[in-house]
Amino acid sequence: MKLGLFGFGCVGQGLWKVLHETKGIRADIKRICIKHPDKQRPVPAHFFTTNALEILDDPEIDIVVELIDDADAAFEIVSGALARGKAVVSANKKMIAHRLPELYALQQKTGAAFLYEGACCASIPIIRNLEEYYDNDLLTSVEGIFNGTTNVILSKIFEENLSFAEALKFAQVHGFAESDPSLDVDGFDPKFKLCILLLHAFGVFVRPEKVLHFGIGRVNAFDIEFARSRGCVLKLVARCFRENDKVAAYCLPRFVPQNHRYASVRHEYNAVTLESAFSEHQMFVGKGAGDKATGCAVLSDISALRYQYKYEYRKFSQNGTFFDTSETELTVYVRHEREGQIAEQDFASISERYISGAAHYWIGKISLEKLQAAAWLNDVGVNVIELKN
Repeated sequence: MKLGLFGFGCVGQGLWKVLHETKGIRADIKRICIKHPDKQRPVPAHFFTTNALEILDDPEIDIVVELIDDADAAFEIVSGALARGKAVVSANKKMIAHRLPELYALQQKTGAAFLYEGACCASIPIIRNLEEYYDNDLLTSVEGIFNGTTNVILSKIFEENLSFAEALKFAQVHGFAESDPSLDVDGFDPKFKLCILLLHAFGVFVRPEKVLHFGIGRVNAFDIEFARSRGCVLKLVARCFRENDKVAAYCLPRFVPQNHRYASVRHEYNAVTLESAFSEHQMFVGKGAGDKATGCAVLSDISALRYQYKYEYRKFSQNGTFFDTSETELTVYVRHEREGQIAEQDFASISERYISGAAHYWIGKISLEKLQAAAWLNDVGVNVIELKN
């Protein structure tokens, strides 16, 4: 197989490494399209081009591999390749989450395969499992730790008593966080992955803006001490689930008891828990960040294309489910600075109230729909963490 590669950053170089260390796959990278030709790279210069058409219009290239950061440019590359009938592999979760209906339609129109295991949880083969093993209507829930960057930060806070700022700095220095870490820290990244998994788990297309996400950027010393006092650690958890014909989803920090299965998922590792009618809970754990972890997932998709593998999206064609958060109720801890900062009428009930000079908090039940619409959620002095039985 001849590959045309777009992007040669962390994941692109990871793919290069694993491809050249793997004996079982006969695939060669013929051309690599990059944005900055003067940048020093550990690969001979003749592989590189700045002209996308040298890959897209090359009849010898069987598979286009898209591994760039720019979501809009990535869509142009992927859609252009699919329109030309080329198979495509991508790891761009933001682009896929926002453009999945269009990309699905292109696949149906052209018959070209589009695989993107590397866009969700790196080394964990979750999409393939949802497509092949859980291809029935007995799946009830998919949730887990979908972001390695935030898991590194939270692990450092709870295991080494670092402050949030110190833990973030560690993640940046060691390549787990970008210089602008907002996509990870604010919960966008796991939300994008969740939107992709919603299609493969339950057969529904959900726009990212419809899914509540709230990250760990507001976690402070008071929240950390509260967690420790309750025998818990913090994890950023993304969740989607089905009740009858309705599907709901959200991404929130969660207090996790120290004996819970997620508490042992540390550093850059991810975890995905699937719940179904007969198998109950099954958890997948693997590296969720790093060049080789994601490069391995991309390589797996390339390998699958040797056998003409493609996603069948059977749940989308068979299911009558729809996205609805109006009846979903969560139990949350809401830390705030002063009385009147939170609208009490938004809550169905409040079971605990605490007032001190350091902070106030409530623990109560609130509908997911009201939480997502709450104006006070945008107040930087407010933090929200889920408590789950």
